[in-house]
Amino acid sequence: MSTFNIVAPKLGESVQEVTITKWFMKVGDMVQEDDLLMEVGSDKVDSEIPSPVEGKIIEIKHEEGDVVPVGDVIAVISLDGEGEVVESKKDAVDKTAEAKENGPADGEENEETAVANDDEQADDTPKSDDKRFYSPLVKNIAKKEGISADELASIEGNGANGRVQKADILKYLENRKSDRGATEQKEAPKEDAKKEVKPEPKASTSASGDDTIIEMNRMRKIIADKMSESKHTAPHVTSMVEADVTNVVKWRNAHKKAFQEREGRKLTYMPIIIEAVVKALRDFPRVNAHLNGYTITEKKDINMGIAVSTNSGDLMVPVIKNADHMNLVGITAELDRLAEGARTGDINVDDLQGGTFTISNFGSFRNVMGTPIINIPEVAILAVGTIEKKPAVIETPEGDLIVPRSKMFLSLSYDHRVIDGMLGGSFLRKVADYLEEFDTNRTL
Repeated sequence: MSTFNIVAPKLGESVQEVTITKWFMKVGDMVQEDDLLMEVGSDKVDSEIPSPVEGKIIEIKHEEGDVVPVGDVIAVISLDGEGEVVESKKDAVDKTAEAKENGPADGEENEETAVANDDEQADDTPKSDDKRFYSPLVKNIAKKEGISADELASIEGNGANGRVQKADILKYLENRKSDRGATEQKEAPKEDAKKEVKPEPKASTSASGDDTIIEMNRMRKIIADKMSESKHTAPHVTSMVEADVTNVVKWRNAHKKAFQEREGRKLTYMPIIIEAVVKALRDFPRVNAHLNGYTITEKKDINMGIAVSTNSGDLMVPVIKNADHMNLVGITAELDRLAEGARTGDINVDDLQGGTFTISNFGSFRNVMGTPIINIPEVAILAVGTIEKKPAVIETPEGDLIVPRSKMFLSLSYDHRVIDGMLGGSFLRKVADYLEEFDTNRTL
């Protein structure tokens, strides 16, 4: 029998371990080449792993939720479709738990179980025609809460093949409790309405039957943890300026059609903003830094992170590496590639690492300004607002004039352990100056 080992893949240069987030196959399944085996993830991105060979899965060494070092064997495939399957850890645990719950098979009673109380061994749950598999945990909850087999079969499951998970049955119980409470209140005698009802202690969060309960996915949990860590660790200060970007708007309007015809992509404001930020970071290298403990590392490379909303509603920050070595055309091309990959999830983990400074575009949602959270260990993040036409006072030799100008708010959040008000304010003003002084005679 010849076999092939499926090992934990290396998702990026700095990735040393991966988490198995989902199995699409089980022990004993026959797989074709390129069939999806599993989904694995790092702290940045999830990736679906196809089978490189055809055969039968005879062993799964790691289950969903396991953290596996890169290169370790995850599963074994028999190339000739033969070989005895090895029971997975999960199946073994489920069978053991089920055996404990249902009691020993006929003829296997020992002295201890023989004298056990009948009510400890009997399965109180009536039988039904439901063919779904229920984990021992779900069964125990159903038994404890008095849920019959038919009632259990009516619960909508969100697991694989409609499997009922712990969250599903707890949500059902919460809704059932609310429905019963409403019915009891409606049927209560009128004289009871005069009695004082003392409110019961409530948990920090409660849900009614009409509420939607959503369990955070892995990506949202990572975002929640990182944002909380940043706010608890870095003392945030935010400075704001309003920049006159009329020159930028005029130049873009004059060149966007020719640019799209020549390059096959749209010319947006973001590459111009990135270019201005890169210039300012060269002037103030302390802002292009990482902080580890009490050590400040000014980074030689300028790697620009751009916050992007994904199609699933989560957030990714792909990184334009060596942005200071690119012109506008190069920045535009790389920005388009990374943004599209982040939105669709088709992105390499290396594209999400190594950032030295981050920009968040609040203006894409027509927001005027915002106070972004620092992407630690970076020490600053810039938010750009929407561009709006406003009346502005312009000084001329003939006197002051009120004219329409295109204005945009810039807000910089920075770590006060590294950057004080003078440095933060000077850097932000410099970014605005580069945008305001944009050369309208520039050629691409």
